[in-house]
Amino acid sequence: ARSHLAAAAIARAISIFGMFPVDTIKTRIQVKNANPFRLEGLYKGVAGSLAGQVPYGVLTFGSYEIYKSALISRFPEVRPAFIYALAAILGDVTGSGWLCPSEVMKQQVQAGIYPSMTEAARGIWRKSGVAGYWQGFLAGLSRDVPFRVAQLTTFEVTKSIYLRAKQSASPGETGVTISAVEAAICGAISGSFSAAITTPLDRIKTVVMTDTTGAYGGSVVSCASKIIKEEGLPGLFKGIVPRVVYIAPSVCIFFVAYEVAKQRLSVVEK
Repeated sequence: ARSHLAAAAIARAISIFGMFPVDTIKTRIQVKNANPFRLEGLYKGVAGSLAGQVPYGVLTFGSYEIYKSALISRFPEVRPAFIYALAAILGDVTGSGWLCPSEVMKQQVQAGIYPSMTEAARGIWRKSGVAGYWQGFLAGLSRDVPFRVAQLTTFEVTKSIYLRAKQSASPGETGVTISAVEAAICGAISGSFSAAITTPLDRIKTVVMTDTTGAYGGSVVSCASKIIKEEGLPGLFKGIVPRVVYIAPSVCIFFVAYEVAKQRLSVVEK
């Protein structure tokens, strides 16, 4: 369990930092900023984001492995795909309560509402108190749970199929494992698919978290209704290109780092 948690922390930090500028551009597009591709401020909020995202990665992906192992042991007759999905949901709910405050501040900085994470923390406190740091919590969860289910289930199934094929190709070989490059391919497939299908939920989450005037109603349903009314259904898919461009490489980076770190740490533990 310790190796899973440490591997998740290392992988999360590398992937978030590396792809943060693309995430900033996506947020700017989704909140309809003028000139979203400007270079200035692309890394604004990254330190605060890492402070939220790294523990979130530990809680989400570390607990996912723990939940998955426990569920497989407890319900061996249940199809693995269902086990992966349930473990993904439990893992994401575990991490989301921690993530939300840093995500709200980060997105408001990216949207240009505040110039820094410090100013965002002060401004949100003055405006809304403690509750302001969890603005859009349900919107975030409504995006993250479907995304995580799609992402981790697709990754596990793809990895399992590949490992079986690899084992069949080398019947006399024992202890067949997945390499970093192979993990990257599986991660890219799962990340691209999951990012694309959850873009509408991501747009809603971004708008709710950056809506400081209450114009979008503060809920998933009211926000979706306003976006569709003003922009049509295509409005829900605003930011799909940078989201896929962001998610696919970052997931790829995460799973490569995660698999490598997990394998290395498990050797150290032995």
